[in-house]
Amino acid sequence: MNDINALVKSVSIENMMNQRDRVRELVEEAHRLLMEANTLAEAAHLGNLGDPFSPYRHKNPVNFMDVDGSSKVLHHIDGPAWAYLMEESGIFTFMDGKARAEWDKSITEGTYPPFTFDSVRETFRSLYANRGDMFERGIVEIYKGLSWDYKTNQPFKFGKRVILTGFSYGYIYGSGCNKIDDLQRVFCVLDGKQEPDVRDGVGREIRRRHIYEKADQYEGNYFNVRWFKKGTAHIAFKREDLVQQCNRILSRHYPGALAYQA
Repeated sequence: MNDINALVKSVSIENMMNQRDRVRELVEEAHRLLMEANTLAEAAHLGNLGDPFSPYRHKNPVNFMDVDGSSKVLHHIDGPAWAYLMEESGIFTFMDGKARAEWDKSITEGTYPPFTFDSVRETFRSLYANRGDMFERGIVEIYKGLSWDYKTNQPFKFGKRVILTGFSYGYIYGSGCNKIDDLQRVFCVLDGKQEPDVRDGVGREIRRRHIYEKADQYEGNYFNVRWFKKGTAHIAFKREDLVQQCNRILSRHYPGALAYQA
């Protein structure tokens, strides 16, 4: 009775132990490789490999034992890769607020393309080729987003002032600052100046002043901005000639609706 095999005659205990030892070796090797991969991923700004498996960090946690588990993990780390590249490259400078919002949504929802050389090249090539369309769309989207509840906003053109919505006073981010960055870019281009890098743009400066200086206004070369607790920002334009050029752009998109007079 001292021989355990005599107790369980239908099972080879020795074989089970041997298999367990092999499983242990493979698991330890897999863990070592995952740790190595995670170190490389973090160094390359691809995120943390623990995130896709965590229900607290990822809304659709990955089961690595799924048939396509490894593909899902790779897709997950492509998100931080795209986010880092788009931010550090400055390509957002050529994108209007709507395009930036659409891109941010693709990162959040995981609908971005694979992070491959071909997809990066095609994405950058397309964005650069469409920069002219996005330039004009920035103005059009600002106009379309104006609320006619404010008498300052004229329903047929930009006047001397406009009132923008979309500002969260507690922590200014999002569509409001994107619109101001669009205005700054359009005015710079119309004025023959280089497009400002959005990473150091007016929107970011407004956020900085609001957070660190508790300020509620900004004065620039083309317009002054003052924002309020109710989530609005009042824009006072300084260059009437540039405002008229903006209205010409609007008249091309709304030829029957805008009563623009050259």
